[in-house]
Amino acid sequence: MRAWLGEALADVSAARRARSWGGFDPEFSRRLGERGWIGMTWPRRYGGAERSALERGVVLEELLAAGAPVAAHWVADRQSGPLLLRYGSEAQRERLLPRMARGELFFCIGMSEPGAGSDLAAIRSRAERASGGWRLQGSKLWTSNAHRSHYMIALVRTSPEGASRHEGMSQFLVDLTTPGITVRPIRDLSGDEHFCEVVFEDALVPEEALLGVAGAGWAQVMAELAFERSGPERYLSSFQLLLELVRETGPEPERALAAGIGRLVAHLATLREMSLAVAGRLAAGRDPSLEAALVKDLGTSFEQEIPEVAHALLGRPPRPEGGDDFEQVLGFLMQTAPSFSLRGGTREVLRGIIARGLGLR
Repeated sequence: MRAWLGEALADVSAARRARSWGGFDPEFSRRLGERGWIGMTWPRRYGGAERSALERGVVLEELLAAGAPVAAHWVADRQSGPLLLRYGSEAQRERLLPRMARGELFFCIGMSEPGAGSDLAAIRSRAERASGGWRLQGSKLWTSNAHRSHYMIALVRTSPEGASRHEGMSQFLVDLTTPGITVRPIRDLSGDEHFCEVVFEDALVPEEALLGVAGAGWAQVMAELAFERSGPERYLSSFQLLLELVRETGPEPERALAAGIGRLVAHLATLREMSLAVAGRLAAGRDPSLEAALVKDLGTSFEQEIPEVAHALLGRPPRPEGGDDFEQVLGFLMQTAPSFSLRGGTREVLRGIIARGLGLR
């Protein structure tokens, strides 16, 4: 796979590689699907290859380490597909999973909302039964690549809160071409438009759009978040800058530079072992929620640290436009790294999960 990526990405610049799992390239995703590198762990009857979670981990690492543009299929492969396998109907699986595995069907995540953010129990979007299905009202925010995706798995309220804030939620497979759905891209500090606001205004989805059981949305979305938080993208988002730092310092760096790089590499190796342990739990059919939260919290802190350390070690300016490879990659990550600890759940949310898992609250 490493050899194939070397050829496929031979002409891709360092600045483009720095986007990695934020890089959206449908043709590249289709080529991966042709080689069986999407949906690798899924049953063959749904387009999968029935490989292990650890084999899939190898593929994910190589893609991210090479800076491959994987955003088009990433959400479908990482969480939407596994969620369908766990909770979807047979008709839903047969209709959607093979196209996802071929790299032809792209999904986005419908969780965060204005006024709710990472507190998913505070969502206000709702679905009400109607003739022919369910009518959706409300909005989702910070929905990455919604304007390029075919479907969203949306978490909404289908009944009032009960004794717990976590009651009364359901998940829906929402075709984003449905009338009454508006998708508005949001430009970020780096000039990219991958975040979106998605508004539902009386949008009618069919009865078969319900994913799993009505009212069981909280348990389902917690399983989805475990998939989202467990992968190597939670510590490899800044990896291209580490590569450029090593290239800039050469094979015999000064002692202070060697120490700084060595510290980053040691942290990277530790996080990689932790991520592999999560993959091992998935392969064994065990719940990785606590371990995934730990990897995500520590991993995003590491990703945010790399630009600061690289800048301090070399004293070179971040220059997103017009600089050399190191300066362009540093410039891009200086602008985007602050968001790394938000996506997939803020530190506060993750540390609450960790505290509960350790019996501290």
